[in-house]
Amino acid sequence: MTMHTAITVLLVLADLGTLVWLLARYLFWLPGRDRRWPRILMLHRVAPEPGSGMNMPPPRFEALLRLLRDSGYHFVTMSELLANPEQPRLLALTFDDGFADNYQHAFPLLRRYGAKATIYLATEIEGIERLTPAQIQEMAASGLVEFGAHTLHHVNLTTLDAAAAEQEIRESRSQVEALAGSCATFAYPFGRFAPEHEAMVRAAGYSAAVSTRKTIEPLRADNRYRLPRISTSGDMDLLQVRIALAKGRFRL
Repeated sequence: MTMHTAITVLLVLADLGTLVWLLARYLFWLPGRDRRWPRILMLHRVAPEPGSGMNMPPPRFEALLRLLRDSGYHFVTMSELLANPEQPRLLALTFDDGFADNYQHAFPLLRRYGAKATIYLATEIEGIERLTPAQIQEMAASGLVEFGAHTLHHVNLTTLDAAAAEQEIRESRSQVEALAGSCATFAYPFGRFAPEHEAMVRAAGYSAAVSTRKTIEPLRADNRYRLPRISTSGDMDLLQVRIALAKGRFRL
């Protein structure tokens, strides 16, 4: 192989590598989802820290809210989405775990944009700064934030026996109701669940449950207790946001 040929091969490989990187990072090639179907976004933290899969810095969260508003989406809580599943352009912002920064940094921006959200509380989760009862009550009283349950201890339900899993599901609902006044929906920690857990959630009185399945679907009887959500990341750009809203996910 001559030097010229070797350089040509390396350039071709470099171009292919770049193409593969772009195709994995920007999933514009996926089929689009019906624009009339509701969008459910999954977030965790909004804090002035580096962007990551768990944290969206406040400026990026504000840019997200602005894009959603300007794109004609209607911000709703999960209960409102369930009550009006046929209304087009509905969008539910959901936050998992119950981080204190949801009050400190996300809530002021929700107020600024009139954006509603649903926060799933793991009421006895350890290792994080949690929302206080006073913060939860203030947010619930605002009419902008609804609270759902996320188990007591943020546990992988598939690792528990049936009695323990049922206790996590039922008692978390009772605790969220005591804190916020109501608790209509549930979120599976880590996105881990099995059909028996769907049945437990239904039996505990929840009206629906959200998962970490990364797609967009209409609300149906067979997916009501495993609704998909669009994942977000604190380092995603606005093109990736648009792709996620159209396709259900923005990168591999």
